[in-house]
Amino acid sequence: MIARRLLLLGTASMFFMGTGWALQGHDVNFDYSPIPFDHKAIQYLERPADDPAAHLQRQMDQGEAKLEFDPQRGYLPSLLEHLGINVDSQVLVFSKTSTQASRISPARPRAIYFNDSVSIGFVQNSQVLEVAALDPTQGMVFYTLANRPSGAPSFSRQVMSCLQCHMGPATLNVPGLVVSSTVPRPDGSPSTRAFATDHRIPLEDRWGGWYVSGTLGGIAHRGVAIAGNTGAGRSEGQNPAGWGEPFNKSAYLSPSSDIVALMTLEHQTRMTNLILRIGWEARVAAEDGKREEFRQRLDFLVDEIVTYMLFADEAPIPKRIEGDSTFTETFSQRGPRDAQGRSLRDFDLQERLFRYPLSYMVYSEAFDSIPDIAREEVLRALYDVLTGVPTGVLTGKDASPKFAHLSVEDRRAVLEILRDTKPQLPAYWKSSPGVQ
Repeated sequence: MIARRLLLLGTASMFFMGTGWALQGHDVNFDYSPIPFDHKAIQYLERPADDPAAHLQRQMDQGEAKLEFDPQRGYLPSLLEHLGINVDSQVLVFSKTSTQASRISPARPRAIYFNDSVSIGFVQNSQVLEVAALDPTQGMVFYTLANRPSGAPSFSRQVMSCLQCHMGPATLNVPGLVVSSTVPRPDGSPSTRAFATDHRIPLEDRWGGWYVSGTLGGIAHRGVAIAGNTGAGRSEGQNPAGWGEPFNKSAYLSPSSDIVALMTLEHQTRMTNLILRIGWEARVAAEDGKREEFRQRLDFLVDEIVTYMLFADEAPIPKRIEGDSTFTETFSQRGPRDAQGRSLRDFDLQERLFRYPLSYMVYSEAFDSIPDIAREEVLRALYDVLTGVPTGVLTGKDASPKFAHLSVEDRRAVLEILRDTKPQLPAYWKSSPGVQ
């Protein structure tokens, strides 16, 4: 069974997504006060974890699954396979913004692999693999897996050493994940304070401390840049050819740090945190007998999550981008697709990240696990926006200028895709008002 060692502050642990020692959030109007993780409605430590790593551990304990050890990369390839994570999701961070900082540098970046519900971190010469897995109600659960041969490999749950940075302002004060940007020195140590990035942040401020591969059309950004170089810490559209050979690519499962994968991960981290936050607040309100008071707060939470889900605040892509791995294709293939073959996972990459502007995380178990009082309001708000173009083409309630980026065609497409692919939508989604 999963080892229950709860490591205290200052002990060795993982530290995901390039987050920094002084990580700051990027919310203009921050309104997410701390929630005790030992609240009776949460009990983050007391309740058994229900996440992909916990599921895999149970399978291994029962003899239904077995991790195979690779002499070169340990359990990493087998772990990715068992958790359904593609190698082409690999992104590489070289800033020393991790408790494994001594092992990380521009010559030895940390690799991160991910899907919708779990992320794996790999550091050269480290004795552990890092695992962050999404429990749909509890939030991100953090583990290490000893990366040396064992007759019975097992996940060791990490708590305080991870939550000191993975449960704070940058994660909306729930156990979450962060992608961050800083300007590293030549050895990888940060020269500036790291800040959280997501799809709202202008591209020129992103990816400090990360390798960025693919075609970026000369877009200026912080990726690959080193403090002290010209350009104030920004570089022009780097790709593998532009890197030279800063690290031994054969030490990794892929030579890429795909720009499309990195941007997808940025979107997904905050989207996950928003979903978890509204769920935590709804459960705490119900447990404390404050459902009516919560309804006043709910308007804010619904506005925050719907705004982000519909990419109303997405930073524009000024020039076409293109990844250099198969991530763009394999991510889209995960579906689901509507009767016309469209998917929320289809990319645009010319002016915005996705072709159909609604987050694919609407299909996640975490979204479906939001308590009814909150989830129903989110779905109603989404419907009102999607049917709210003030042109008479669609009939609806929400024609807010905030969503002016959504064309009539965008709204119609997203509405139709959800109707075909999202089970158990409220009845009004299937009937009028709608496309006329």
